[in-house]
Amino acid sequence: MSRFLCVVPPLVGHINPTLGVAAELVRRGHEVAWAGLPDVVRPLAGERAAVYPCAAPPLDDPALLRPLSLRGPAALKFLWERFLIPLAEQMAPGVRTAVAEFRPDVLIADQQAVAGGLVAEQLGIPWATSATTSAGFTALAGMPKVEEWITDVLHALRQRIGDPDSAVDPRLSDRLVLTFSTEELVGSADSFGDQVRFVGPSLASRPSTDDFPWDRLDPGRATVLITLGTANAEVGVRFLATCAEAVRSRSDRLQAVVVDPSGTLEESGEGLLVRPSVPQLALLEQCDAVVCHGGHNTVCEALWHGLPLVVAPIRDDQPTIAAQVVDAGAGVRVRFGRASAEQLGAALDAVLDEPGHRAAAERVGRSFRAAGGAAAAAAHLEHLAALPATESR
Repeated sequence: MSRFLCVVPPLVGHINPTLGVAAELVRRGHEVAWAGLPDVVRPLAGERAAVYPCAAPPLDDPALLRPLSLRGPAALKFLWERFLIPLAEQMAPGVRTAVAEFRPDVLIADQQAVAGGLVAEQLGIPWATSATTSAGFTALAGMPKVEEWITDVLHALRQRIGDPDSAVDPRLSDRLVLTFSTEELVGSADSFGDQVRFVGPSLASRPSTDDFPWDRLDPGRATVLITLGTANAEVGVRFLATCAEAVRSRSDRLQAVVVDPSGTLEESGEGLLVRPSVPQLALLEQCDAVVCHGGHNTVCEALWHGLPLVVAPIRDDQPTIAAQVVDAGAGVRVRFGRASAEQLGAALDAVLDEPGHRAAAERVGRSFRAAGGAAAAAAHLEHLAALPATESR
């Protein structure tokens, strides 16, 4: 038996992929604990989960809200300066306490919880990266100045909370990087490094209420899920309204479930079911296509189910993920800030009516299932835990 400590940021999309891996490790007889924000982790991992509390910037702080106009390098700099660096500094003491009390054999650090890798290297603990988005390998390829700036920021952070003599990127372990995708979506991984393991999506059951009105879905019409994930409610009002307009004009043959956490979209007209949240994995089994912002989890969950996509990336890794979808032939890309109802309608028609998109989505989905998911990830982690100390560090 080994002990594994998952270090996660207070972001649902970054915690979700680790849930299946943790469950598989427990099934194999290992112990798993978490270091993160309990109010975010426990509703996902379960109330009985062992969660060592870590501080984090207040998620409702208006200073953390990035204007929609902030894109590209400016958006990335904002993310690191306002959130990721303060998050690392605030999480580090809690991670150290978790290590001291839980005594893990392996630490699993999310890409954006860089305190995990920095503390692990300082304390000499083998650690792996949970790469919740494959765009982390390629998104900065065309922005060398941004990458140089981030490298300098991480170097300064390492002097404060890590091993000053280490040169390992705390976003990517030099021993094991679990990537929840496959080359069929990402493209050739020849330049990613020998430590990178493509395991496909790690899907696990999630807590949900039983109040979803399944009886309102018409089996005689195609069903589309429209969602912008969990962190884009403030910027998605116009886009969701435009999607709704496109769906209404096709209500004779199309219906949509629209996820609107802001509660601003009215459920007027035929063909629209508006909810603040949905049981996404269960709902995808009833869908024919997905419209989303290009978030890695939603894209991979849709493709797992063989569903073609309309992707409207906003910023960060989303343009890279959207490009992967288009390059794989599994969907159509539209402009988030400028797409009209006519353009969105045409994109929906394409993914629903042109068989090539569905065939490509199904091909990627088959590759996901063959990659092994949580079971494959757990096997790689077991191997890392079994290595002699001189090899695993």
